[in-house]
Amino acid sequence: MHFDVLTIFPELFTSFRSTGVLGRAVEASLIGIDVHDLRDWADNRWRQLDDEAYGGGPGMVLQAGPAIAAVRQLEGDHGPGRTVLLSPRGRVLDQALVAELAHEDRLCLLCGRYEGFDERVSAILGPDEVSIGDFVLGGGEVAAMVVVEAVARLVPGVVGDPASVASDSFTAGLLDHPSYTRPVEVEGWPVPEVLRSGDHERIARWRLERSVEATVTRRPDMIKDNWARYPAEVRALVRRYAPELDPERR
Repeated sequence: MHFDVLTIFPELFTSFRSTGVLGRAVEASLIGIDVHDLRDWADNRWRQLDDEAYGGGPGMVLQAGPAIAAVRQLEGDHGPGRTVLLSPRGRVLDQALVAELAHEDRLCLLCGRYEGFDERVSAILGPDEVSIGDFVLGGGEVAAMVVVEAVARLVPGVVGDPASVASDSFTAGLLDHPSYTRPVEVEGWPVPEVLRSGDHERIARWRLERSVEATVTRRPDMIKDNWARYPAEVRALVRRYAPELDPERR
């Protein structure tokens, strides 16, 4: 999996791509992360990319020409890939979309700034527009980092324990169960006895129950969205904790 990031602030990614799990994955050539300065494709000696919007209004707009030229050059150099434009109007990133993107060999991430890109970037390139939530950031760089980290986790070998990825929140349509470590007690709060019992069957059951309980309490919207793929055991637990969330209820 290879990521090409196009931004006017490439320095923001220096430590991001060289630290922790991602840094080790890059060193091991499991993934590649190349960050490109969009100003390298500016068509003027001042390397300026933004201009005033036609029709007036506040803020500046990033010109279409440099962004289009950059994406096309990268495609010519590295082969076709899937272009993602980080935008508040895009499809909201979720685990299903992350899994979809992880099947690509190359992702090209376009990071906007100011009032965003000239609309012709979308019209001509036809990128997937992706949002990380219903809020506004100063630019697409942080959103691009979210996409890279979420997608990279699904690349085989990037995360040391594959079971950790398989049990992540959202992967099974449920929030994750609580986790504990030493010491056994913190300010009067002990680790639940079941987790110290050594009984793996009881532990697995407890974790599933807590996972369902957390989901119906904190993210009930996920129940409706994932009901069709829940096994009977999960559906029974939903009915126990929040029967009103059962879409089959009459």
